[in-house]
Amino acid sequence: MRLVVSLILALSLLSSCAGRPGADVLQAIDTKANGAKTLTAYVASTRDQNEAGKGFGTGRATAPNYARFDISIPPSHKKGKIEWARGKPNPKTDFVVTRANMLKEQEFNTDLGQIAKSGKQIGLFVHGYNYSYQEALFRAAQMAADADINGVPLVFSWPSQANVTGYVADKESATYSRDALAGLMTDLARQSPKGKIVVFGHSMGGWLVMEALRQLRFQGRNDVIAKLQVVLAAPDIDADVFRKQVQVVGRLNPALTVLVSKDDRALKASSILGADVTRIGALDVEDPQVQEAALKEGVQFVDISNLEASDPLNHDRYAALAALIPQLEANRQQNGSEIGRAGAFVFDAIGATISSPFHLASKVVNPQ
Repeated sequence: MRLVVSLILALSLLSSCAGRPGADVLQAIDTKANGAKTLTAYVASTRDQNEAGKGFGTGRATAPNYARFDISIPPSHKKGKIEWARGKPNPKTDFVVTRANMLKEQEFNTDLGQIAKSGKQIGLFVHGYNYSYQEALFRAAQMAADADINGVPLVFSWPSQANVTGYVADKESATYSRDALAGLMTDLARQSPKGKIVVFGHSMGGWLVMEALRQLRFQGRNDVIAKLQVVLAAPDIDADVFRKQVQVVGRLNPALTVLVSKDDRALKASSILGADVTRIGALDVEDPQVQEAALKEGVQFVDISNLEASDPLNHDRYAALAALIPQLEANRQQNGSEIGRAGAFVFDAIGATISSPFHLASKVVNPQ
C-alpha cells in the first residue's frame, strides 16, 4: 500500500507543475534583445507535425522529419533554468525562437556534415518520458547555452504523450523510434571524420539510447559505436534489462557514463510500475554490488545528488550539470580527471570549484 501511495504522490507532484508551454513558443519572432545569446539547434523527430503546421504532437510519423531553430537566450538567463514566455514572448526575459525552418533529410544531413567538418562538436539529446517537442528543444538549448562550448545541439524527439498518464504509451513510442535513432547515429558517425559525437539520453530516453546501441551492435556497426560518447542521465531502465543491454553493447571508450541519484522520486514511481525492480538511474554508488558491477562491465556510475534539482521529483539534476562543463574541462586539462573511467563515483559540486570535480565515494572499490 505504501508503494501505491508513493506512486500516486509522485504523479501528483508532476501534475501540479506550472502550466506547460504550448506549440506557440515554436513560432518565430523577428526580434532580438541587446545582450541576448542566439544559438542554432537541430531536431530529428518521429512525431507527426500538427495539421496547422504549428509544432508537433503525439502521433507517430511514418518517416523522420527534420527542423532547424535559432533560439535567443535572454541576457537575464539563470543557468540550469528555462525562462518560458508567459504571454507574448519577450527576448529580454524569455527563451524565444527567432527562426524556424523545416528541412528535407538531405538538407539536414548537409548542414550537420558541414558542422562536423568545421570541428564543432555535435551533442545529441534524447529526451525522456512526459516531454513535448518544445520542451525537449528548449532543454537542449538551455544545456548548450550553459555549457558554452563550441558545439551544436541536436534533439531526437520521439512521440511522447507529454502526459503523466502516458507512461505505457511512451514506452511503445520509444520502441517505435529505435530504428530512426540508430539510423541518425549512423548518419552522424559517417559525417564526423574527427572527434566524438556526444549522445545524452535522459530517463526513458536513456532506455531508447541503449536499445539503439544494442541494435547497432547486432548489425555489426562497431564503426558507428566507436565514434559515440554516451551519457545516460537518470535512466529509466530496469536493472536486469540494463545488464543484458550492456552485455550486448560491450565496453565503450570512453566508458558509458550513468548519472544517478538514489533519491530520484520519479524513478521510484517507475520502479513501482515495473514490479518494484530497481531503476538504474536510482542506484546507490556506495553499494558494493554496484561498485563491483561497474568495474566488471566497464561502466562509470556518477552520483549527482549534490546538484540542485529544479523539480520536486529530483529527476532533472542533469540540467544543472551543463553549467559546470567549462569548469570540468579546465580541470581535466590542468589536473586530469576521473571522467571516462569505469567505477562508482560521487560528484562533488562544492569541490568542483577548487579541485578535481570527481572524488571516489567512501568505501568505493578503486577503479582498475
